[in-house]
Order: sequence, then structure tokens, then C-alpha cells
Amino acid sequence: MNTRSLKFRLIVWYAGLLLGLFALLGLSTYLALRSSLVSSLKDSQLRRARQVAQLLREEIQRHTENSVGEEIQARYAPDVNDRFVRVTTPDGALLYLSAPPKSQSFDPASLPPPRWPADTESGREASLLGGRKMILTAHALEMPGGKRYLVETGAPMDEVQADLHHWLVFLFVMLPVVAVIALGGGLVLIKRALAPVDRIASSAERISSHSLSQRLPVPQTGDELERLSVALNHMIERLDAAFQHSRRFMADASHEMRTPLTVIQGELENVVQQSSLEPEWRDRLGSVLEEVDRLANIVEGLFAISRLDSGEAAAEWVKFDLAQLATATADQMGLLAEDKKIQVTCTAATGVWVQGDRARMKQVIVNLLDNAIKYTPAGGAVGLSVLAQNSKAVLEVADTGVGIPAELLPKLFERFFRVDPARSREQGGAGLGLSIVKSICTAHHGRVEANSTPGQGSRFRVELPLANGATNHYQRPEDHEHGKSEPS
Repeated sequence: MNTRSLKFRLIVWYAGLLLGLFALLGLSTYLALRSSLVSSLKDSQLRRARQVAQLLREEIQRHTENSVGEEIQARYAPDVNDRFVRVTTPDGALLYLSAPPKSQSFDPASLPPPRWPADTESGREASLLGGRKMILTAHALEMPGGKRYLVETGAPMDEVQADLHHWLVFLFVMLPVVAVIALGGGLVLIKRALAPVDRIASSAERISSHSLSQRLPVPQTGDELERLSVALNHMIERLDAAFQHSRRFMADASHEMRTPLTVIQGELENVVQQSSLEPEWRDRLGSVLEEVDRLANIVEGLFAISRLDSGEAAAEWVKFDLAQLATATADQMGLLAEDKKIQVTCTAATGVWVQGDRARMKQVIVNLLDNAIKYTPAGGAVGLSVLAQNSKAVLEVADTGVGIPAELLPKLFERFFRVDPARSREQGGAGLGLSIVKSICTAHHGRVEANSTPGQGSRFRVELPLANGATNHYQRPEDHEHGKSEPS
């Protein structure tokens, strides 16, 4: 899962929030339980201290201080019950100290010295060996004659600490369980909450400049997602209108310019052919005629692209053998290759049937071969191959030309883009050939891509869907070579 995605961050926040709340609740419960258990133990020890103080008062009034210890031992037996009792006077004299308990859980003699309370009663915690603790409570007794006594009682906190330990174990055991439940529940909830976003994104991925009539799904949730979908659909409507306007303008402009350019070209050709024309003017008019011819080619290219963008190419679709078309086109391009002493090789498997506009697909092959021959130095080689592969018709044109820098490959199929503008202009290129190739492939539900290594050559690959019901069995390829010549 992408750690930077909104889904991942929401799940982490959701799980973290639940874990934090669980930990906070567990800690609060732990503190409340500890306070309750300690308070209960302290209250019980304070009651015992009051009882011992009452016994002390009665014994002193009836007898003497010497009989207090025996009476406390006989009535409460603190060493047997694992309890602590101590009676002292303000001058520090020890009137009674309970014996060590039979469990040997603590040593009464090692406990902290007496601490008189600021009021009548007090309670505190004392540390024992091994990290154990003990509750000590104190009750101050004042006799009628003004003599004072301090009665202290205590009990180990073993049971309290055991209960708290069990609670901590429960928390640590339940924490991973809560984490799994939080992550699983968060994944389900957030996946359902973001499902409309996924559908909107998937629909948006399928919308291109050729399918602006499609719209995004609008979830009827009444929330921000619905508003966003409606706003995006309105934006797509405006884009569609702008694209339609741009296509109409390009189609109308290129159509209207064809006739004047044809007239200008014809008139210039007539003037150039006049024998009375001076050589200087003949050269100048020849240059103008070349530019007019180049402009006419640009207009024809724009007109072709506008027809492809409007979907007119689909009106002339037929089923044809792409391998046969490639072989025939390679034969026709052979003369152009011979002029540059370039070897053109065609390897085509028979029976590669596709559905489409035969003339447009021939234009694709012509443009790719023309580019390959144009940018391959004399003595180089150009290869054309056609085969059926994975339910696709694959056409490849490879050359040993100058190659294309890697950073320019993404822009290669843009309109009017030229790798070397100066060289392209010298060779008559306007930067529309590959753009037309891409438009034709897109109109035929196919794709075109390019790979190149500077100084070693380029390879263009066209993939088209095979015609339905066509039998595209790979048979023995037919090789054709054109433009072979010995170096002079």
C-alpha cells in the first residue's frame, strides 16, 4: 500500500485514534482501580487503628499501659493475620510492636519511624524489599489527662499490586487485539468511504481528448464528493466545448486554405515554366513554390488530424491484412531508400488481419518508413516487421539512424514537435507526421510508442487489436529487401 495515499493515512489515523483512546481508557481505569483499592485498604486499616485506639483507651483506664500489648495480641493477633500494629508515645517510647508475621512478608522493626498526623488520622505508603509496598495508617489518641498515644496499623499491598498487575497484563494482551480490530475495521470503513473516489478516478483515467462526451459518476451522497463530481463534470463539459470549437476551427481553417494554396501553387508553377523568365526570378519563385508546397503539406496534415479527431476515419473501416499492406508499402518506398543507398527489409507474417481504414493505416506505415529513411545516413538499414502477438497486431519500424535523446521521447508525438528543427526544415518536415501516426492509431483503438538510443537508431512499435473472427496464425515470414547497393 502506498504510504502517502489518503487511504493509508486515514487508516493510520483511525487505528491510532482508537489505540490512543483504548490506551487512555486503560490508563484511566488503572489509576482509578489503584486509587479505589488503595483507598479501600487504607480505610480498613484506619478502622483497625480506631479499634486498637479504643482498646488502648479502655485498658489504660481499667489497668495500666503494661497490659495493652497482651490485650492487642490476644484480640487482633497481627502476626497471624499478616498485619502490622505499633503503639508509641510522643517521646518515642515504644508501647507495643507486633511480631514479624508468619509469612515473613515484612519486618516490623525495619518499617519507617512513627509520623504523627497533622490532624487526628493519616495514611501513607511505605516501600518494602523487592519492590513491594505497604499501607501505613496512624491514629492519634489523647487521654483525659492529656497524655497522647500514636496507634499505627498497616498491611502489605500485595493483593492490590497483584490485581493491578493482572489489569496491566489484560491491557497489554488486548492492545494488539484492539490494533487488529482497529486496522481491519478502519480498512473496511475507509475503503467503503473512498469507493466513490476510486470510481471517479477510474472514470477520469478513461476520459481523453477523444472521449470528452463521457462523464464521471456522481455519487448520490449529498456530501463534498457529490459536489466535486458535479463540478468536474461541468469542467469536462466546458473542455469538450472548447475542444469542439478548436477542432472545428482547425478543420474549417485547413479546408478553406486548401483551395487558395492550390491556386497559388498552380499559378507559380505556370510562371516558373515560362521561358522568358529571368534565371534570378526563376530561383526566387522556385523558393517561394517550395514554401507553398510545404505550407500545403502542413494544411493537409492538419486537415487529416481534424478528421481523425472528429471520428470520420471509422466511417471507412474494412477488414484487411496488415502484413500484406506493409509489404506493398515497403515495395513502394524502396525507390526513396535507393536514392540514399539504404537497405529496407520487410519481415511480415501472413494473415495479420485488422479492422480499420486501409488508407490511414498505409499513411502510418509511410510516415514511419519516411522518417526512418530520412534520418538514417547513407549505407544504413531500415527494418519493417509485422506479426500477431498476444491478440494484437504488432508493426515495428527500426532504423540505424542518428537516434533520439531520451528526454525528447515523451514529446515525440506532439504536433509541430521536431527533434532538430533546423534539419527537419531542410528536409521538408513540419512536425506533423508522427502526430498523424498517433492520431490514426488512437482512432483505431491502438497505440504507438518509440524507443531510441542516440547514435544507434530508433524503433517505433504500433499495436492494433486483431479483427474479430480473424485467424492470425503465425506463418513463415516473407522477407523483402529494397535499396540494396554496393558502396561506391
